Amino acid sequence: MTEYTPGPLLQVAQHTSTALWNDSADLEELTQSISFGGVGATCNPQIAYGTIKKHLDVWAPRIREIAKANPTWGEAEVGWQAVKDMSVEAAALLEPIFKEQHGHNGRLSIQTDPRLHNDAKALADQAESFSQMAPNIIVKVPATSVGVKAIEDATYRGVSINVTVSFSVPQAVRTAEAIQRGLDRRVADGKPIDEMGPVVTIMGGRLDDWLKIVASREQLFIDPGALEWGGIAAIKHAYQIFQERGFQARVLVAAYRNVLQYSELTGGDLVLSPPFAWAKRVNDSGYTPDFDAISKPVPQHHLDALMKMPEFRRAYDPDGMTVEEFDTFGPTVRTLRGFLKADCDLETLVKDIVMPEP
Repeated sequence: MTEYTPGPLLQVAQHTSTALWNDSADLEELTQSISFGGVGATCNPQIAYGTIKKHLDVWAPRIREIAKANPTWGEAEVGWQAVKDMSVEAAALLEPIFKEQHGHNGRLSIQTDPRLHNDAKALADQAESFSQMAPNIIVKVPATSVGVKAIEDATYRGVSINVTVSFSVPQAVRTAEAIQRGLDRRVADGKPIDEMGPVVTIMGGRLDDWLKIVASREQLFIDPGALEWGGIAAIKHAYQIFQERGFQARVLVAAYRNVLQYSELTGGDLVLSPPFAWAKRVNDSGYTPDFDAISKPVPQHHLDALMKMPEFRRAYDPDGMTVEEFDTFGPTVRTLRGFLKADCDLETLVKDIVMPEP
């Protein structure tokens, strides 16, 4: 029986269709997130590396055991096995929720290997393989030109997808369409979709990060407060489009940079996935949540200021970028580079554990 922690997170969870997921597979954090009303969790290479490094007392012996049991494996394979083990254990915590909600929530998200980002078939194959690790696994695939193809293919194979490396309305809409095509093809072929639970992430804080870089680089004269609203504006716009078009996928909000990215987005049928530290900050604040915040527009003066930036307009307009342009969009390149670095960092960490400096 879950012992719940009172606060605004639980109020939102109990009184609206907004779902709280934890942005980490750390078992301690996830257990506390569930007490806040959390019903899911996400992970990525940077988060997985951070969790293993944070809990080396637990993971160093386990990594040594994995390496000993698989003597021909390289550091990358050993590291990825640790990530898989972490994910399966976190998924087990969420499985009762998954069964209770028939796949709508109760999912643990694991990300495909960022080194496969140029190979649609490899991404779809790995997504399908990961989805079989536990009944409630949801798999992250990037919102790139290659990723869009993999997303449709993996969805058709029965994989619940969590679109990642996604920061803009055009990325969200095009990937939701790819998911819908995969679902429609399954229905046409008599395959079930009732318990599939796809989501499309918008990493709002990473869009804000990029807009601040552009504003600084181009020496733009802009109210700095407006730059805290770029991600929120994109998320609200995408959510409205998802509702109008009836996509089965839900919007998922990630990459938190300020509390507004929670408080301004509550009330709708979407997923809010803050890192645990941000969730705790919100819950400890004692603020009174707005059960219809998602439907309220961004302050017009902030939106007007943002609209003066071409880089914001292409992220806000559903037709602001072609699918091919996703690959060169600043946040896409920065995030993929970060994920690839985390992959290398994990390999180095594994090397230091199994082959320490003499």
